[in-house]
Amino acid sequence: MAHGLNKAQQDAVTTLSGPLMVLAGAGTGKTRVVTYRIAELIRHGVEPTRILAVTFTNKAAAEMLQRIQELLRRPPTERPVVGTFHSYCLKILRRNARKLGYPDYFTVYDRGDQESLARSVLRDIKVSGTSLRPNDLLYHISRWKMQSIRPERAATHASTDKEHLAATAYRRYQQALRCAGAFDFDDLLMSTEELLESHEDVHRTEASRFDHLLIDEYQDTNGSQYRIVKALASPHRNLCVVGDDDQSIYGWRGAEVQHILSFQHDWPDAKVVRLEENYRSTSEILAMANRLIAFNKTRHVKELRAARPGGDKPRIEQYRDGDAEAQGVAADIDGWLRRGGWEPRDFAILFRTNEQPRAFEAALRSAKLPYVLVGASSFFDRREVRDVLAYIRVLAHPKDEISLLRIINTPPRGIGEKTVELLLDQAVGSGRTVWEILHQPHELDKLPDRSGKHLHDFVAFIDAFRKRMHGNKLAEATRHLLEAIGYQSEVTHRYDDPVERDARWATVEEVVNSIASYESKNPKGSLAGYLDEVTLAGPEFDNEKEKQLQRNAIVLMTLHSAKGLEFPHVYLVGMEEGLLPHKNSIDVNESGIDEERRLCYVGVTRAQDRLTLSMALTRLKWGKPRDTVPSRFLFELIGQADRPSARKPTAARGQARAASPPPKKRPSR
Repeated sequence: MAHGLNKAQQDAVTTLSGPLMVLAGAGTGKTRVVTYRIAELIRHGVEPTRILAVTFTNKAAAEMLQRIQELLRRPPTERPVVGTFHSYCLKILRRNARKLGYPDYFTVYDRGDQESLARSVLRDIKVSGTSLRPNDLLYHISRWKMQSIRPERAATHASTDKEHLAATAYRRYQQALRCAGAFDFDDLLMSTEELLESHEDVHRTEASRFDHLLIDEYQDTNGSQYRIVKALASPHRNLCVVGDDDQSIYGWRGAEVQHILSFQHDWPDAKVVRLEENYRSTSEILAMANRLIAFNKTRHVKELRAARPGGDKPRIEQYRDGDAEAQGVAADIDGWLRRGGWEPRDFAILFRTNEQPRAFEAALRSAKLPYVLVGASSFFDRREVRDVLAYIRVLAHPKDEISLLRIINTPPRGIGEKTVELLLDQAVGSGRTVWEILHQPHELDKLPDRSGKHLHDFVAFIDAFRKRMHGNKLAEATRHLLEAIGYQSEVTHRYDDPVERDARWATVEEVVNSIASYESKNPKGSLAGYLDEVTLAGPEFDNEKEKQLQRNAIVLMTLHSAKGLEFPHVYLVGMEEGLLPHKNSIDVNESGIDEERRLCYVGVTRAQDRLTLSMALTRLKWGKPRDTVPSRFLFELIGQADRPSARKPTAARGQARAASPPPKKRPSR
């Protein structure tokens, strides 16, 4: 081994040209390989700035960049471009938005903004909440955008009444985005793809920026990301993708495992390196994981080998009902903690659905054990954070109508709902934005009572602060803004409980802290730059998940959230048909069950030392106990299911058959 790398890792690190696929199984040292390979490219004379590495989270990007700098000890100016798909696509759009008819300083809407816009659109086209809810509309729009289906083509892809309503609303939704000079998250990808496909000069320029392209977690790419990668890599063909088809668990948000399965078809001269030596889990745990994933027919051939032989055999526990399961798990954790040698943070309880943790929270509280429910809420979903960010968005981009309407009477300044409705009617009727209407005194004079004066004062205030923000410290100007609008008094008035009041105001202070942190890293930064940073952080629960994981507490989290993490003790609970595999996947098709099996595999491979799988013999449904059926995955894990003799792993495109249902018996321990 060189540099502490095993033979396969060394092979991946030293393959420096042409298409390369690194199949990196769970716990096989993928991050080390990625960073060493980039460092090796630079040592062999590749200019750092000619390397683009794309990850799926800001955290992964930051860690990758830090490790590369530690290896090379180069100044920050000589480093590769590392970021997420969305952040890099945002840079491309900032350079080329005018070609798509957008202003240079467009806004990026986060999920909250999208929901507000969706509600507004459905109200405009008079669609009731019972016919189509805002979240349902956004689901359909996102699904279409990930398939690069634009509004004018959506109706041809609609098959149900609800989808036809969504197609109509999609057109209005996209028009409203364009009028506001805004993109949503899916637009960052779809619009970048459009630029690269429809504007040859943009394609040529953007592809020529780099000589090497590396894509991490390639199994999680959706259609737009896949096509963007091909467009950027095709001129030089120095493309390295790293991933594991056995850990492809995001099909519900557009990821297509076929991309990693067909890599050699797309790039026939590609070299394939398999990382199979696992440094995380014991051999007993890996034996289970390998048995399970072998039931997926369409996959690349590989089998994890343990660098840590032996270990405790994983246990299967059966409980009377869901409450007994929760109490049993809590008691087991309590026993290990009392023995000493372990901390609460060493234990994780993993579950399939967001409804499952209730009983475990109650049991852990009863046992007086510290716990944290990871990923339950996002910092950026809090009301006060959304208020402050809405003010900042309007100062940076006043045509952002969603943000403008949020703050127009927050805190209250005498501008009622009736006035806002009249403003919107005038804007829609004249084909102008609300901000443009607000700058027409004769339009405001038409409004009743003192509304016109209140609006005049509001516009003057915003215009004055927009000037004040230019050339001044952003954090300091934001503090003055909050003082000027009396926002602390608004928080005090809003909450009676002094503890909650203090917590809410601390949240506001944290926003100002985040602006100051942005300024320290970006001395020439702008409001628009800060907004880009926080908006792109939003979908990852910003750093909230990291803060939660740093606490010395038992971790409760979904299997999807657990990907990429590891714990000495893992409890994989709710191993029943309908929970895992989830009921929505059972009657769909083979690919749904395969993804659920991959999700179970991810859960199993989070365990370092001990793994416990549990199920309840009955669960409450509408207040009544119902018998459960053991998960088919339990039988597969312990070798009591029919072996997949006719299912030798392959990367072929053939249709796969559904897994055999489990026998009508409980799995023996």
